[in-house]
Amino acid sequence: MAYTSIEARQQLLDTLAEVIDEIGTALMDLGEAYELLDDQKAEELEEHLFRPAQSAYGTAKRTHTQFAQRHELAERQFASTARGAPSHGAKGFLTEAVEAVSRADAKLSSLQDSMLPIEVGDPELRAGLQEVRQQLAALPIGARQLLRTFGR
Repeated sequence: MAYTSIEARQQLLDTLAEVIDEIGTALMDLGEAYELLDDQKAEELEEHLFRPAQSAYGTAKRTHTQFAQRHELAERQFASTARGAPSHGAKGFLTEAVEAVSRADAKLSSLQDSMLPIEVGDPELRAGLQEVRQQLAALPIGARQLLRTFGR
């Protein structure tokens, strides 16, 4: 599908907003898991999962805002997602966080593969997208490592 420049920029902004929502969901799930863990595992979760996810969330929001401002598009406000049910347990929340991160990464990957970021000619946007993907990359591995210690 061929886009006009304005449509292409808006499509980029909308997709990045979806990514931000997914990372926000992961952060909420990680926060819920944190509350259910003992101090040692909670510290591991914070260091290896929450901080990188929070960093990716901040980078994605900053990239979204700056891109919108550079191209005079409407900025979006991001709200917290609803809290999950406590019956999921820490393992369930961690699994859901990893799934949200995977969805975010898949959307970023599809966006980058579409060549749309290159077509709109915005190097700052491309750098921001790449940085977010790098920040998200270690999260599934860190979650698997933490999950392996459950029940020990």
